[in-house]
Amino acid sequence: MKRDIQHEWFLNAEYGMMAHWGLYSLLAGEYRGRRVEGYAEWIQSYMPIPNAEYESLASAFNPIYFDADSWIRLAKDAGMKYFVFTAKHHDGFAMFKSMADKFNIVDATPFGRDVTAELAEACYKYGVKFGLYYSQELDWHHFHGGGYDRDSADCAGVSWDNSWDYPEREKKNFSICFEEKIKPQVTELLKNYGDLCLVWFDVPHTISPEQSMELNSLVKSYQPRCLINSRIGNGAYDYVSLGDNEYPDRRAEADENADPNGLNGFKVSPYGLYETAGTMNSSWGFKYFDQNWISPEKIAERRRKLNSMGVNYLLNVGPDGLGRIPSFCIDALLKAAEL
Repeated sequence: MKRDIQHEWFLNAEYGMMAHWGLYSLLAGEYRGRRVEGYAEWIQSYMPIPNAEYESLASAFNPIYFDADSWIRLAKDAGMKYFVFTAKHHDGFAMFKSMADKFNIVDATPFGRDVTAELAEACYKYGVKFGLYYSQELDWHHFHGGGYDRDSADCAGVSWDNSWDYPEREKKNFSICFEEKIKPQVTELLKNYGDLCLVWFDVPHTISPEQSMELNSLVKSYQPRCLINSRIGNGAYDYVSLGDNEYPDRRAEADENADPNGLNGFKVSPYGLYETAGTMNSSWGFKYFDQNWISPEKIAERRRKLNSMGVNYLLNVGPDGLGRIPSFCIDALLKAAEL
């Protein structure tokens, strides 16, 4: 399939920064004397924590050291061309001002600032392209959040859906969440935060082909040049997001006879656009006891290998509950840029 001009920036970008940051950053991978074994951003499901208690974290979320300028300047100095921020993760908490749900950083916290808007401005200032992550199906704060029809054996918590607060799965209908929250919030992101280079959707299970295409159409109607990753589900994408920390030995090539979702879900890109999102330790969200940091040499090696195959490297940082990117990340990113 022929590439259009909106694909060229991605083809040439090679390297970007992702940031997982939210209420889970306050817990830092630990809850009531127990440590999360896997991803810290999954802590609500891993423990599991009732919504009534998890909501109270918002009243303590006051990241006084958050500085959008320093985040994006770091990405720029590290040689990164684009930045992807978690506007809403699976916990359902929006890191932007949302009229669709008051469970957001502006309305529910003492901090009261729209950090997504501040990051968008900083990206514009430094010439870094701005993209947004949005969990379009899993939403543990909504009764009808998706994932309830999926075997939970391979997830990072007790279940993909919120089965601890809402165990009556037979009553769940993702279409209600999709109409009440998902579509309105995606629309807010598309309308209120300037030009987006991409929307990084995540974890399609319950979402139908029609719903994936509806989100695709929504993105393209407001921002025709905005790219969509393969985790939107059902083949409604522009580029392929490989698995978490997936560093292949070779790149899958497009095949007109191939399954549009490809091997392992999403391996065939119609435009030849690929990306691997990776972590700097063992978690996406901040986990204070995880010191399994990759070295600057490993970062440079992975970047060279991926880029040699035409695969972008989207490297994640997990800021803490005060809004600070760990010094281990900063040092490694800047040293890797010199290698």
